[in-house]
Amino acid sequence: MTETYKGSCFCGNVEIEATGAPAAMGYCHCGSCRAHSASPVNAFTLWKSDDVRVTRGEDRLATYNKTDFSGRRYCADCGGHVMVDHPSLGLIDVHAATIPDLDFQPAVHLHYQETVLPMKDGLPKYRDFPADVGGSGETMAE
Repeated sequence: MTETYKGSCFCGNVEIEATGAPAAMGYCHCGSCRAHSASPVNAFTLWKSDDVRVTRGEDRLATYNKTDFSGRRYCADCGGHVMVDHPSLGLIDVHAATIPDLDFQPAVHLHYQETVLPMKDGLPKYRDFPADVGGSGETMAE
C-alpha cells in the first residue's frame, strides 16, 4: 500500500497530499531558501511532481518566482509556506514542516558554501547541487 501524507498551510485553508516516498530529503543552506523561510536552514522533501496535489484551497495558493528554477507557493490568506515547484527537475519541494507525519530522514546538505549554521552530522555537504541535477557535484568538509 502506498503511503499518503497530508499537510496544510499555517491557517489550514490550503491542504496538500504527497503520495509515496520522497525522491530526496535534506537541508538547503542557500540564501534564497534562508530568506524565504526566515530561518538559518530550510528542511526540504523533494517529490515527483505527479506525487503532490492540492486537495483544498488551490485558489488560495499564490506563487512567487524569483528565478525560473523555483516557484515558491504560499497561502494568500496566512502567508504560510506550502511548497516550491522546480519545473525543470520535475520535482516539488514540500517543506518538511508542512507534512508533520512524514518521518524526516535528511540525507544531504545543499548549497553548503552559503551556510550560516554549520552542521556536523556526517551527511554529504554539496557546495551547490549534485552533478546529476545540474550542480558541480563538489562536496565540502564539515
